[in-house]
Amino acid sequence: MKAEARIALVTGGGSGIGRLVAMGLLARGDRVIVAGRRPEPLEEVAAKFPGQALAVPTDVADPDSVRAMFRTIETEYDRLDLLFNNAGIGLAVTPIEDMTLEEWQAVVDVNLTGAFLCAREAFRIMKNQKPQGGRIINNGSVSAQVARPHSVAYTATKHAVTGLTKSLALDGRAFNIACGQIDIGNADTPLTASMSKGVLQPDGSIRPEPTIDASKVADAVLYMANLPLDINVLTMTVMATQMPLVGRG
Repeated sequence: MKAEARIALVTGGGSGIGRLVAMGLLARGDRVIVAGRRPEPLEEVAAKFPGQALAVPTDVADPDSVRAMFRTIETEYDRLDLLFNNAGIGLAVTPIEDMTLEEWQAVVDVNLTGAFLCAREAFRIMKNQKPQGGRIINNGSVSAQVARPHSVAYTATKHAVTGLTKSLALDGRAFNIACGQIDIGNADTPLTASMSKGVLQPDGSIRPEPTIDASKVADAVLYMANLPLDINVLTMTVMATQMPLVGRG
């Protein structure tokens, strides 16, 4: 039996995990709003699924931009079934004493405030649509659990995303809104290209770390997304088995 088509929004959908998840949802038959700051990669995704994918250039750190995107969603589709809060940025390895307030704020604005702004607008739609409800999946990163050296802004925001996820899961119960989080470790994307060359470790050494096929991470997100709304994966960690995450080192 063919799965019922949904309306889905993927932020950071022009590249990496977001692009793979958007493509997976589109292959399933869903209608997907692909959002991101750069129009060109969004249009590339939309061109592969004409009439089914909608590219909406959006800066999730800008409340006006987010509101405009959700107005487009309401105008075009009048509902939203799934939000993958995936957009995020990081900084180069920077000791806290060398980090500027502007650098800190830029990471907070995208990784935390952006996720909040999109979740807020999604809640408004999901609570009022019929049938009521929907699903929100937040991209937390393993940095939501364990810090890397000199990553204070990224780590702080990803820890905060965990609090956002739990709060949304609680507040969404009464409205059939499920919220979960995926924590990803070393997926092979352009953002992790330096892993094979070596990254700073807590002991001060520089060592390469293994990565995993990003399509397998997208499969995990799609598993979460495709569950019925009476089932929720609150947290899932998908990581390279040999990465130095668990335990000391």
